Parts: sequence; C-alpha cells; structure tokens
Amino acid sequence: MGRESIVTKSGRHPAIRVGNMRRSLAAAFALCLSAGGALAQEAVKEPIKLDIVNDSLPKSLTGAPGDAAAGKKVFLTRTLGNCLACHQVTSLKSEEFHGEFGPSLDGVAGRYTEAQLRLIVADPKRIFTDTVMPAFFKNDGLSRVRPEFVGKSILTAAQVEDVVAYLKTLN
Repeated sequence: MGRESIVTKSGRHPAIRVGNMRRSLAAAFALCLSAGGALAQEAVKEPIKLDIVNDSLPKSLTGAPGDAAAGKKVFLTRTLGNCLACHQVTSLKSEEFHGEFGPSLDGVAGRYTEAQLRLIVADPKRIFTDTVMPAFFKNDGLSRVRPEFVGKSILTAAQVEDVVAYLKTLN
C-alpha cells in the first residue's frame, strides 16, 4: 500500500512534491509544534487499530459525523492539527503562516472521498509512504517519541472526524 496505490476521484494519482532543505526544516518545525497537542491526550495502553479498506477508513472513528467548525479550529490550532503550517487554503488567506511544504488543500473534497481523507489524517504513511506528515491518530510504531508522548495520539478520534468534516467543505 504505497503512494502508488491510491487514486483520486478523478482517476489520477496525486502529484508528488519534492521540497528543498528549507522546506524540510520548516516541515520538521511544524511537526514539532503539532506534537504539543499530544500532551492533552491520555496514554492508551492498546495500540490504536484502524479498519482500513482499500486505502481508506470507511467507518467513522467515533460512530458519529464530525463538526466542520470544530475541525477548522483543530486545523488552525498550532498545538493540535497545525495543518496550515504545511498546507495552503485560499479561503484562510487571512490566517498567518501558510505552509508551502504540503499540497494545497483547495478542492481536496473533490479529490478524495471522506473515507480516504479519514485515513490520510489518521495515518498518512499508510497511503503516502514518503510523507513527513505525522500520523494524527496513531500511538504505536513511532520513532523518537519523547517519554511523555509515548502511547498518545496527537488528536482524539473526535478531532480526526472534525478535521475530516472541515476538509469536506474545501471544494
């Protein structure tokens, strides 16, 4: 299940973006900032299990739909999703610190299904093996984790669903 296995709704493979050292450093900095959200999570004794079907997570992680307004807040909050540190969204141009490392998320709702978006947010390496985007809903199999973050995910299941709901508004 590498990068080549996912196909967008249009039937094309997503473009691969290659960044330079400056972009890599900016992404690493953004990842450090987003890791702060893990402090709010409770340590989970069991590894989080994801029901992956055809490079997607068809079932809601909570059994309920997410809240797009709450997802936008997680998306923008530096200690939670901090998504804007790497991605651009034209409708958020008034916000500071748009990244250039990750792809633009304008129109992302038209490129991926809800189930694909859920897996991309929860554990993007399952699809894009070379990505530097962190797994926002994973608590095992991670490397170089500070002791206080061991067994914790960056976001809760509800926050993942909220971010997915927000991403679905980006047509």
